[in-house]
Amino acid sequence: MTSNIEEYPVRPAFIISDRTGVTAGTMAHSLLSQFPNIEFERHTIPFVDADDKVKSCIRQINHSYKTHKVRPLVFVSFMDNNYTHELETSEGLIIDLIKPFIHKLEGYLKSDSSHKVGQAHGMAGSGEQDYMHRIDAINFSMRYDDGVRIGNYHKADLILVGVSRAGKTPTSLYMALHYGLNTANYPLADDDFEKGALPDALIESRKKLFGLTIDPLQLHMIRQKRRANSEYSALSQCRREVLQAQQFYKRYRIPHVDSTAMSIEELASLIVHRMNLEVSYL
Repeated sequence: MTSNIEEYPVRPAFIISDRTGVTAGTMAHSLLSQFPNIEFERHTIPFVDADDKVKSCIRQINHSYKTHKVRPLVFVSFMDNNYTHELETSEGLIIDLIKPFIHKLEGYLKSDSSHKVGQAHGMAGSGEQDYMHRIDAINFSMRYDDGVRIGNYHKADLILVGVSRAGKTPTSLYMALHYGLNTANYPLADDDFEKGALPDALIESRKKLFGLTIDPLQLHMIRQKRRANSEYSALSQCRREVLQAQQFYKRYRIPHVDSTAMSIEELASLIVHRMNLEVSYL
């Protein structure tokens, strides 16, 4: 099915949840990404847990309809079905991200669901233990970020390596937060390339290494925002570093991936799969 994007150049999309909206946002993003030729104006509204907040959402949806002259998409994740029914009185196209799956599971499991708000991110019992594990993983990733501390890598589940600004730090933190993995990262730099070898601490933990590479032009653009017109951001410097990093990956047989066109979520999922890591999920 095709769409006349000239008639509707921007399509409003609302993500409304009774909690943080993170899970709903991820699901909505996955669905909308299947329509790359359409531009979406996204609005996330979290913690909608009272009638007055639902009515406020309806006003925003209706205002968007009048502004854009097109029916807004409204992705919702509510445990209280009454809120969903209220939103159906708006001008939006309601897409329930919870109800179809809950009903199917209830039928198969022959059991009613709890319909408890925030159950997916609960803090009771094993949930509390899992939460603390993630906090510990985040602290580890911050402590061993950017090669500040080399050593104690025996405590790491994973060590990301790559040139500066290839995406190591955000990926490390994402993997700690969402997968509970102790993820360190180390920047490959001129000192390493001139020496022609990885630090001993990395070699000793070689099975935990995973490399990130990036298109040199993209790296140049990223570095320009940090240090414009410097040797650090020069395109020739970027090309040289990327090439030398790739040579390291080949020499030490380090699995790696090009991060240029990948989101952090995609990178993290791919790394978990490639490294066969045991993870917990947020």
